[in-house]
Amino acid sequence: MEKLIYLNNLYDLYGELLTEKQKKYFEEYYFNNLSYGEISEKYNISRNACFKQLKIIEEKLESFEEKLKLFYKKNKINDIITKVEDSKLKEELENLF
Repeated sequence: MEKLIYLNNLYDLYGELLTEKQKKYFEEYYFNNLSYGEISEKYNISRNACFKQLKIIEEKLESFEEKLKLFYKKNKINDIITKVEDSKLKEELENLF
């Protein structure tokens, strides 16, 4: 479950860097909860190709995070925001996200 949430967060940050097909496969599997078989039938690919594509997508998302660290930075900033006492500043910082 934790990995699912992590991958969804990475997709929110880096999804636009994926190809259209990769976005479709990811969304079908992680958002629409389709199985490899259902995805393979829908897009006329083999189950093995579907599995491989999803692995490649996961690796890409993790690679983007490894290089750019946007998810890490976002979490750090959120931690800092919770400690800010000035409500106006806190609101401005929260609006950045």
